[in-house]
Amino acid sequence: MSGPAGEGARSDLVHNRVAMLRAERRVTRRELAEAIGVHYQTVGYLERGEFNPSLHLALRIARFFEVPVEFVFSLEEFPRIAPDGMPRG
Repeated sequence: MSGPAGEGARSDLVHNRVAMLRAERRVTRRELAEAIGVHYQTVGYLERGEFNPSLHLALRIARFFEVPVEFVFSLEEFPRIAPDGMPRG
């Protein structure tokens, strides 16, 4: 039997900063996709939270941006960044 509607519906959500990193580095979806070996639409699905990457893909994305994987992906929502660049929490 299933629980109430919507219960646990987003428990598998992986938050990410892919769109932020792309914008900051002026990389198009197509450029990122080609660099990491996926279709450019996959990058869009990933940015919108419609697709969770495999560990291998997550590591390739982190390597592309030269940051730790934990900087790009999280199980918890990332704190908002204020205009002055400081995290808000």
